[in-house]
Amino acid sequence: MTQFPYDRYAKDYLKELLSLLGKVETEQEVPGETRQIDVWFAPSPQPTVSPDVLGVLGRFAASPCLIEPFRMAVKPRQIRSCMGKLIDVCAKIENEAGRNKSRIDDSQLPFLWILSPTASTALLDGFKATPDEAKWLQGIYFFGKHQRTAIVAIHQLPEIPSTLWLRLLGKDKIQERAIKEFRDLPATHPLKTNVLLVLSNLQATLQAKKKLQESERTLIMELSPLLIQWREESLQQGLQQGVLRERRITIESFLKARFGSIDEQLSSIVEPLLQLAPDEFSVLLLELSRAELLARFGK
Repeated sequence: MTQFPYDRYAKDYLKELLSLLGKVETEQEVPGETRQIDVWFAPSPQPTVSPDVLGVLGRFAASPCLIEPFRMAVKPRQIRSCMGKLIDVCAKIENEAGRNKSRIDDSQLPFLWILSPTASTALLDGFKATPDEAKWLQGIYFFGKHQRTAIVAIHQLPEIPSTLWLRLLGKDKIQERAIKEFRDLPATHPLKTNVLLVLSNLQATLQAKKKLQESERTLIMELSPLLIQWREESLQQGLQQGVLRERRITIESFLKARFGSIDEQLSSIVEPLLQLAPDEFSVLLLELSRAELLARFGK
């Protein structure tokens, strides 16, 4: 990727999602080179969420991999550059294994996933990249087995839930439809807040640009309703939490004033009292004895 706002967005986005499954490094320098790997991922034996939550992206993350996302259609020279990085990384791993006198199988080496918004037939044919739709979905093209490389043509992916997290890295209408699909996910979805944070950063970066392309204006308009709703919900949630915090302080102050301190028994009635309106719990705390409070609200 060459355009800064999208470069930062893609790296932050992938890091935010993949960090739930393992260790993620971005802009990792290639040994002996000045080039950098966009995303270097190693799965954790105990991920925070199930890889299934990330759909196809979760399948990519089932084993160590390099991920190189592009905003514009990837070019042959860029693919060769990505493959050069992979070769250097694999050589480093194999050399370290040799020094430690241990054996390493090809399956233990990282796999390279090149994400491109589009990919022409001529480009794919030039690298003899072929689909494997028996095991994978349409739009994913694999090089020869020992090259450990695949191109993901995002515009060809079926628009199903398992490809959503890849289509959010797409372009124009593909990305717009993915944003609408993402907007319809429930607020409780384990990835929603993570992605909203990254999309918010992308919108802010685009809005700071002096000259916007038409596609960028459209993207800002698509993001605006989603992010406004999220900010309003976050504000409301923050206000509610603030009210509860104030009520808790008030209840604990009443208890300390009445009984000198709050022991384990009195602590147990704070939560039930929080469910009452302030005028209700205020009267009860003033009028009821310790024994009556414990009998009524204790466990």
